[in-house]
Amino acid sequence: MKKPSKAIPKFKSEKDERSFWEKNDTSDYFDLSKAAIVTMPNLKPTTASISLRLSQGFLENIKLQANKLDVPYQSLMKIWLAEKLEEATK
Repeated sequence: MKKPSKAIPKFKSEKDERSFWEKNDTSDYFDLSKAAIVTMPNLKPTTASISLRLSQGFLENIKLQANKLDVPYQSLMKIWLAEKLEEATK
């Protein structure tokens, strides 16, 4: 791995810095052999919204079950999906 040979310039704005790093190789500025793995435990995973068509009766049954368990029905659906996925991947 090559040693960094260039000094990082001072930037007037975040936009200028972003533009700079889009055009330049970080290995020219950082010794990547000294890089460390960083964990960020407080980051929340990115979520995506989906559309799911369910029959009215099926959705009502899910809502009734969620009400019995005192949880929002969408949260209950996520829990069930996660459990089923874990089962399937064992």
